[in-house]
Amino acid sequence: MSRQSKNVKELEFESIPKLMWKYFLPAFAGVIINSLYNIVDRIYIGQGVGSLALAGLSAIFPIMIIMMAFGMMVGMGAGVRISLNLGKKDFDRAEKVLGNAFVLMVIVSGLITAIGFAISNPLLKFFGINAETYGYAKEYLNIILAGAVFNVVGYALNNLIRSEGSAKIAMVSMLLSAGVNIVLDWLFIMKMGMGVKGAAYATVISQIVLCIWVIAHFKSSRSVIRLHFRNMALKRDIIWYIITIGFAPFSMQLASSAVFGIYNIQLVKHGNDLAVGALGVIMSVTMLIVMTILAINMAIQPIIGFNYGAKIYKRVKHTLLIAIGSATLFSILGFVVSQLFPEKIIMLFNDDDKELLEIGVQGLKLFLLALPLVGFQIIIGNYYQSIGKAGLASVLSLLRQVIILIPCLFILPDLMGLRGVWLSTPIADTLAGLITLYFVFSEVKKLNRAIAQQDDLNSQKLQ
Repeated sequence: MSRQSKNVKELEFESIPKLMWKYFLPAFAGVIINSLYNIVDRIYIGQGVGSLALAGLSAIFPIMIIMMAFGMMVGMGAGVRISLNLGKKDFDRAEKVLGNAFVLMVIVSGLITAIGFAISNPLLKFFGINAETYGYAKEYLNIILAGAVFNVVGYALNNLIRSEGSAKIAMVSMLLSAGVNIVLDWLFIMKMGMGVKGAAYATVISQIVLCIWVIAHFKSSRSVIRLHFRNMALKRDIIWYIITIGFAPFSMQLASSAVFGIYNIQLVKHGNDLAVGALGVIMSVTMLIVMTILAINMAIQPIIGFNYGAKIYKRVKHTLLIAIGSATLFSILGFVVSQLFPEKIIMLFNDDDKELLEIGVQGLKLFLLALPLVGFQIIIGNYYQSIGKAGLASVLSLLRQVIILIPCLFILPDLMGLRGVWLSTPIADTLAGLITLYFVFSEVKKLNRAIAQQDDLNSQKLQ
């Protein structure tokens, strides 16, 4: 049996819990290791350079999110379309999506580099970077912008590897890249004393390794679909086909960038530069928890996309319910750990600045107060994206990250000071969670009706 037919048969007939577990383990390993890109950078910078350098690196996090947004737009948009086409057994269309997506990745990354260099100074000022942290932030950003093409292509193509059902290969990709990054961070920062510049070079080199690896995969016999030159001529309908789905994660990431920019401004206004550094640490911790939920999303995306395309709604519903339960469990575990051990978590990044510790402990405990309500919100947003309902996915994603959160960030700090900045996120998560619950129940009812209709048709055929 060919790899292509084996992966397709597995998505259609394998037990859902077994299939999810099979896809989750490599996805989990991959995203956790991948999250170490920023975490290891921050640990080495905080311990090896100092708290102000840590603040500078944390302050450009919104700009890094913008770069990631474009990779997600192409990678996740094309990934969903590939899964849906594989469900319909339209392999030729899936390969055309792959070819067009690759060219789109290169074009988008070129634009990121050009525009990024042109407006880097205004961007840094907008995101709350001042004279004390400017040098660190600028040095890191210039190197990262120069390597944007490797970031976008590597990340996006690895998502497509996962979408074709090759979860283990996608995991190996991330393990390889993150391993290179960790080793080079230690070498460049701790041994060679290159500081922030060393962290940036380590990141770009690791992304080059990832980029080479994933391109080689799609040119090899290991892939379900192949990257062919003949499919790289851009087609308007295919580009639109990718972007309409990819816009949901793209808008969510852009919104996150804007929100963290506002966070930086409010933290400096109601606190100081160390509060910005504390946010960077808190976001690293939050990233580990959220990445676990995103691993569940990665595991279910090809299953839901394929079976929805094949109109096997029982498997779609089963996958969705298991994913919601699993994400909620991980959210609760993350909440418990963050509330019990905040001091130890903050001290991992910097253990000699008492003010940073005090600010970070308070921020971590308050920021993650509503974490148990976050898991199912992320899952249902990804579900709508996986079945092609990009508009609804965008609305639900923006609900907690923009529509409710931004007003909170402007109102609460003036009433409560720094404490109000930290409390904005749990309040937004709680209100958005209550609204999102309606869509969860509504979608389950729709799937139940579709399943009942299919059962009736099958009964009639048997009579």
